[in-house]
Parts: sequence; C-alpha cells; structure tokens
Amino acid sequence: MQVDLRSDTVTLPSPAMREAMYRAELGDDVFGEDPTVNRLQEMAAARLGKEAALLVVSGTMGNLVSALTHCGRGDEMILGDRSHMFLNEAGGTAALGGIHSYQIRNQPDGSLDPADVERAIRGDNVHYPRSRLVCLENTHNRCYGAPLTRAQTAAVANVAHAHGLAVHLDGARIFNAAIALGVDVKTLVADVDSVQFCLSKGLAAPVGSVICGTKDFIREARRSRKVVGGGMRQAGIIAAAGIVALEQMVDRLADDHRNARLLAEGIAEVPGLATELERVQTNILYFDVTTDRITAAQLVERLRGRGVGMLTTGPHTIRAVTHYGIEEKDIHIALRAIRQVMEEAM
Repeated sequence: MQVDLRSDTVTLPSPAMREAMYRAELGDDVFGEDPTVNRLQEMAAARLGKEAALLVVSGTMGNLVSALTHCGRGDEMILGDRSHMFLNEAGGTAALGGIHSYQIRNQPDGSLDPADVERAIRGDNVHYPRSRLVCLENTHNRCYGAPLTRAQTAAVANVAHAHGLAVHLDGARIFNAAIALGVDVKTLVADVDSVQFCLSKGLAAPVGSVICGTKDFIREARRSRKVVGGGMRQAGIIAAAGIVALEQMVDRLADDHRNARLLAEGIAEVPGLATELERVQTNILYFDVTTDRITAAQLVERLRGRGVGMLTTGPHTIRAVTHYGIEEKDIHIALRAIRQVMEEAM
C-alpha cells in the first residue's frame, strides 16, 4: 500500500530505533534486571512527572493492568460511552477482572461532564457495586482525536477524588495532545492517578506501552501484569526503540497534525464528502460520505485499489490517521485518489 492512513499503528521503526534494538543491553526484566527497560521506565516516569513506570506490551494491556490494579472483582469503573476502553478492548476488564462498567456520554470534544460523573458515583448501598475508578481518554480516538485540556481533566479528577475514586487516563496519544495544545505533557497528566501511553502509535516504536503512577501503584501493577501474562524477559530489545521514540519522535508529531489538517481541507472540497474542519486538531480525522452514489465501504475498497488505505467506522463514516512515514506528498496522492474515485461515482 503506497499511502497507508488506516492507523498510526502501521508505522515502521526508524533507522535509529533499529540500531538501538540491535545494540540494546539486555537482562531479565521479570527479575527487574534489564537495564534498557529500567532506563525507559525511568525516562517515562520523569517525562510524565510520575514516581514510577512499567513497560507493557500494548495500550490495551496498559489499560487492563491499570484497571485491575485500581479495582477488585465487582467494583465499578465509570467511563465514556465512546471510549476505547469500552468499545475496543474486547471487554477485558469485565472478562478478566470482573469489573462492572458504567458508561456516561462523551461530549463532542471527548471530555466527560463532571456533573455526569458525579451522578454516576454510587452511594454506599449493599445493592450497588462500589465505585472505584473514573477513566478518561486523551486524545480521544472516536471524537476526532480531540485533545483534552488540563482544565477538563482536572474538573473530572476533582469530583472523583472528592468521592474517594481514582482516575486513570488512557493516554495512548497523550503526546499528540501536548503538542496540539502547546503544553508540557506533565501538565496534562498532573491530576490523574495513573496513565498509560503508547510507544507504537504516533511515536512509531514497533511495540509497547508504558504505565505511569506512584511507586506503590506500579508495584501492584507489576503483579497485575504478571496475571495477564505480561511478564517479559529480555524486553530491552523493545524498550530500546521506546527510548528513541521519547528522545526523537515527540516534536515531529506536529508534522502529522499539519498533514491531517491538509487532508481534511482537501476532503472538504470534494463533492459528496463532508468533514468538520474545526475538529481536526491532531492526527486523526473522520469524514462522511454524503451521497447515495457510493458507500463508505465502497470508497475505502476503491481507494485501496489505488494504493490508499483508510478505515470505515460506520455506514457513512471513514477514519484517516497521519503518522511517521506519511509526508505532505503522500497527502496529495491520497487526495488525488479520493477525487478520482468520487468523480467516477458521481
């Protein structure tokens, strides 16, 4: 595929990452003896302003391990009805943790209304599950990749903490949020008790995510990681790419945001397609097919035949994601293919 915009998970490791992986100093991480893993974890914790960190295989594992650490069986977590943890993680918290979920409405910008959160928190009643955790997502995948501000996060965290609940942040693309908002990433996670971020999305490492929190939380999270089979051995070969990702791949996320905006502006000019330009702030954009001459699935299939990859997320909706390896010239190639397919359909 010439221009793959299906996800920022399709990135290939940079030459610097491949070299670092080849030369990584290794040890047994289950014994805490892999120096490269330890270095990555120390870097990640410092970068996010937390006490400690833990390398896991994926963002889904990071969210699952965090939920298992915060909640016991029969406890309840509150999260958005459009959140990745609710929609796209195979029900792992329920299946493996026995954690009950309470979904409240995500606002169009991906945030949760603090009043909705407060209403969802259970009273002390034998008939109810115990409310233990509130989960947020930043950036918010299903809400145009919207970045949540610190004020939005803090408003929810203040409510949760006042009632004795913890707050976990699915920060898979938290560095995209920081770049889009022009703030230090520490600012965006200062009010949460735990956060996971992905190395394998915009940061372009081949695998891995990192959970950050207090030393006590990470100590317990290590046990939860073991329960779900996440104890790796010479994991420094993975961590080495993650170190390069943190050192070299954060600032360039601004290029992805510019390319997503360029793509959105081009799509907005194509008859039969529509997108909300003001909502394209990071590297994710959604657009709708507004004609009955072609379906979203047909458009995606015909684009694929022209070497351009995107994903359908509904009967009329398509998602495109920019990332490392996609340059401005690739955006023009994609737009040319889109125009050709739509002209033929119309």
